[in-house]
Amino acid sequence: MTQLPKAKYRKDYQAPEFTITDVDLTFDLHPHETRVKSVLKVVRQGEHKKPLVLDGEQLTLLSIKIDGEAVAKELYRVDEHSLTLKTSLKSFTLEIENSVNPTANEALEGLYLAENTYCTQCEAEGFRRITYYLDRPDVLAKFTTTVIADKAEFPYLLSNGNRVEHKTFENGKHLATWQDPFPKPCYLFALVAGNFDVLRDEFITREGRTVDLELFVDKGNLNRADHAMLSLKNAMKWDEERFDLVYDLDIYMVVAVDFFNMGAMENKGLNVFNAKYVLANPKTATDQDFLNVESVIGHEYFHNWTGNRVTCRDWFQLSLKEGLTVFRDQEFSSDLGSRAVNRIQDVRVIRSHQFAEDAGPMAHPIRPDKVVQMNNFYTVTVYNKGAEVIRMIHTLLGEEGFQKGMKLYFERHDGKAVTCEDFVEAMEDANDQDFGVFRNWYSQAGTPVVTVEESYDEKQQKLTLVLKQSTASTPGQAQKAPFHIPVKWSAYNGQGKPLKLSDDSVLHLKDSEATFIFDNVAEKPILSLFDNFSAPVRVKRSLTEDELRVLLAHSEDDFSRWDAAQSLFIRIIEEAISNSKNAELSEQTIKACQNLLRANTDPALKALALTLPTAATIADRYDTIPVEAINIQLKSLKAQLAVALESDFNQLLSDCISQEAYKLTGNEIAKRQLKQVCLGYLAELGDVVSDKLLQQFKQTDNLTDQLGALQASVWANHPISESLLNQFEEQWRGEKLVMDKWFSTQSLANHDKTVERVKDLMTHPDFSLKNPNRIYSLLAAFTQNQAQFHRADGAGYKLIGNVIQQLNTSNPQVASRLLSAFVSWRRYDENRQQQMKTELESLRELPNLASDLFEKIESCLSE
Repeated sequence: MTQLPKAKYRKDYQAPEFTITDVDLTFDLHPHETRVKSVLKVVRQGEHKKPLVLDGEQLTLLSIKIDGEAVAKELYRVDEHSLTLKTSLKSFTLEIENSVNPTANEALEGLYLAENTYCTQCEAEGFRRITYYLDRPDVLAKFTTTVIADKAEFPYLLSNGNRVEHKTFENGKHLATWQDPFPKPCYLFALVAGNFDVLRDEFITREGRTVDLELFVDKGNLNRADHAMLSLKNAMKWDEERFDLVYDLDIYMVVAVDFFNMGAMENKGLNVFNAKYVLANPKTATDQDFLNVESVIGHEYFHNWTGNRVTCRDWFQLSLKEGLTVFRDQEFSSDLGSRAVNRIQDVRVIRSHQFAEDAGPMAHPIRPDKVVQMNNFYTVTVYNKGAEVIRMIHTLLGEEGFQKGMKLYFERHDGKAVTCEDFVEAMEDANDQDFGVFRNWYSQAGTPVVTVEESYDEKQQKLTLVLKQSTASTPGQAQKAPFHIPVKWSAYNGQGKPLKLSDDSVLHLKDSEATFIFDNVAEKPILSLFDNFSAPVRVKRSLTEDELRVLLAHSEDDFSRWDAAQSLFIRIIEEAISNSKNAELSEQTIKACQNLLRANTDPALKALALTLPTAATIADRYDTIPVEAINIQLKSLKAQLAVALESDFNQLLSDCISQEAYKLTGNEIAKRQLKQVCLGYLAELGDVVSDKLLQQFKQTDNLTDQLGALQASVWANHPISESLLNQFEEQWRGEKLVMDKWFSTQSLANHDKTVERVKDLMTHPDFSLKNPNRIYSLLAAFTQNQAQFHRADGAGYKLIGNVIQQLNTSNPQVASRLLSAFVSWRRYDENRQQQMKTELESLRELPNLASDLFEKIESCLSE
């Protein structure tokens, strides 16, 4: 590196010396030398006559004018990161012309050309790779954008806002001009030029306005766009009904591209999506793909208000828009589908991934205090834990109070760039509340541990509940103040009958310790604490297996029923590891599982309850992670369940087989989910289920079932797995998004030769290190395969370390995401620690180490 990247601190925020009120951009697109002309209306905000410093990277400056006059060379300076202009003017028009090379832009930030489509990605700091600008979110301007390109090759020229002009030239080029009437930061700018198939529809707002809806997909993919369009219309209707928010432009466009680092981007009026979150039909997408499309389409649409109309003052406030919008998309999916299933899936992400992030060297609050490379803070903490913090506010205020707070938030801040504090204040003021202690969720990293102590006095009929909280030190935060932790709860007797002990359904833990006393309690109750996962905490509590089985069978909170099942499995595994013996299922636990499978309840809940905890969830409970022991016990437990519940699994599998054509309904999705869990267990039994696997693989009309049979066979190392892999490849070769699932299925297989297989797959014709989707499907998936990525010989570490080296200069953002697998290296045994440390040290010595990687590596290796 020419110089070490410098950290930025939230406490050092200062308002910009200048702002930009209006932007007029003209793009003359060319694969290697796109010309960009920007006309900026600049206004000085500070009193001091400081120079104007514009951000700019990988640009070639061609000309610069102020108020129509060329600027003398001695009045400006250009370096690799900026353009500095000496001026004493209070306001002026600045004209800049520069060129960029879209073809050479493999990092996919700024303006790039991939698969003959021009595309942009500007969040967080990509606009500076397009033209010189104040690339920060608190500079809001009105944009007019003109795009010029060859009409035959690029018939669609798109940008933000409403199209105000289109014309064709005699030389075969054409021009489109777009105006966005709403001031926005440059990270929300978008441009797309290409040749697409287009699905068109319209939405009538409650005000009676017609909004044109356009979905742009690669040629030949139009039959995969209907679900995305339906999801968009559902999102627009839901936001009007639930949040009283109406869309504000004349057109809403979504473009699906295969080359994209992220899931999607909420650019005002022109969302750019990774194709896997748009394209879906039953033959080429699974049920989960359909649900993901609905969720991500909703998420980006909801950003129109929570992110676009009200945006972040600075990037430390990222959770202001992302945590809130994740909460909104979770509520959208829950209102349209199964609330219980969606909640459980959200919690699995927190426990498998976010808790581990909180326990590592990159731990940070949902509002970080320090950042080197902003791309590193697009994390499960900022997004998913941020959503849990919003959910806690909703729990504290209720739906009516929460909506009052949202209304005040928009009344105060529409059209502004604000902070997390502004959001919390709106919630407080609208409801006459004090969230003083609650604010610690924004400023402190780490996962609180709540210890539960219960005592019941039979003679006095009194229950005493003591809750204690503690949070371990995290980098830069040795001491933690107490969090405000809302504890939703319910109570049951020994037979599972609900008990009413109090009128309050939420207990409030605001100090390091709190005592709650319940009088007139006729019998010792079984408390269900943290119903609906009311706070993102770990819980230490001594429940007997009998008590857990009562909650599993009778809790009125579906999350708590699932959690009881998970707690039973975790307890069995931990005891086996502690005693160095194989996990053993008791007759009572087997009976409880049978009762659940035979109960008249949601098939999806049965599927989730009988899905074993992930290796990552179990690993999170250990200071030093016993990789082999967790792997052995999970395999043993799954095999035992397969034998003990074989007849139930077979019966359910038969019951869930549908004779009708594929339907995307909640009940049918749930049945397919349960069918997959049953088949996954039965595959452990070997040849006796070969016919069932083959039948589901070959005779189904949808990818969900076909992939389910493939995964069951591969992950069980079933004798027919290689044959099914070959048939699947033959059928789907060249279908990128389907082949991604083929790659992932193999990289997630817990087999001794998985590392070698992943190496071989990197040479497959459908794999490319230049495409993020391929990297995520094969290599990022492999890093989640705990037993094989952490293979004792270090082969998994070497494989991913080598890939990170290759991506350092081409796509450091993706490289940084792969590096996350090494972040918790200190939590493994000495042998694995040394091997991971060796890879990290080797990466640190790379010439021109990207700042994305530098920040993580330094955090990992610092003592």
